Amino acid sequence: MRNQQHPQEKEDRQVVNQLISAKEIGDFELTELGRLLIRYQNFPGALGLQQDLQDLLQNWQLTQQELFVKTRTIHACGSLRANNCDQEQQDWS
Repeated sequence: MRNQQHPQEKEDRQVVNQLISAKEIGDFELTELGRLLIRYQNFPGALGLQQDLQDLLQNWQLTQQELFVKTRTIHACGSLRANNCDQEQQDWS
C-alpha cells in the first residue's frame, strides 16, 4: 500500500496542530476532530496525520464512538457558535 497524500492534508495538518495545542476542548475542537476522523477514515495515506488524530482521542480520553455521540449532540443543537442547547429559546413573535 502506497502512502498517498490527501488533497486537503496540508490544511488539515494546520487544524490538527491547533487541536494538539488547544488549552481547552470545546464544541469546536470536538467537531473538528470528528470531521477529520471521518475524512481520513479508510484513506490509504496521511499516516502521520491519522496517528495524531488517534493520539488526540486518547489524550482527550475519548473513544471514537464517544466523540461521535458528543458531536451529534452538538450538531443537533444547531450552530456551534450559538450554543442553542445551553440557552432557553425566546419567542419574540
